[in-house]
Amino acid sequence: MKVVAFNGSPNPEGNTAILLMKVLSRVARAGINTELVQVGGNKIQGCMACYQCFKAKDKRCAIDDDIVNDCIAKMIEADAIVMGTPTYFANMTPEMKALIDRAGLVAVANEQLFARKIGAAVAVNRRGGAVHAVDAINHMFLMSRMIVPGSIYWNFGVGMRPGDVENDTEAVENMHDLGETIAWLVKSLCRSDGQAVGAQGGLI
Repeated sequence: MKVVAFNGSPNPEGNTAILLMKVLSRVARAGINTELVQVGGNKIQGCMACYQCFKAKDKRCAIDDDIVNDCIAKMIEADAIVMGTPTYFANMTPEMKALIDRAGLVAVANEQLFARKIGAAVAVNRRGGAVHAVDAINHMFLMSRMIVPGSIYWNFGVGMRPGDVENDTEAVENMHDLGETIAWLVKSLCRSDGQAVGAQGGLI
């Protein structure tokens, strides 16, 4: 069992990373393996709509000079995927958008690779726009036939300077609850022998 989180912020130790670690801490407490992957700040090309992924069907993007194929491999391996981003003009960072566009299309091209995995979005805003960023990430999860868990509020925190979200006690509580819910779902969707249930109900 594994949960992988992707940090779309260019700051690897900023508010987005802090909230993602709050989620992962509760997942790890449940005995599930976790990993945090730094996405923001990397040079990631957007989807070229070349549709080579539909021709090759090798679970990879044709663009192979950045981290996206490594990220896709981690998503395929994981039982749950968490994507976090700061809010840039009421949306996610360009690196996160490029990852979602390319990984999402590769998944569709290869018989819905992400189907029945768990997907959760997390965002940080200074003042507003985070709900839209969360919704935008959830759109990929939902059209990929993924399971999107709720929490005690929308999955975002408020902060500007690194560490500010630590003062958003409701956000911290929300992330802890989200992590616990993800852990519960992962365990519920996995058989007692640890084999995950796949998109067609069979063992992966």
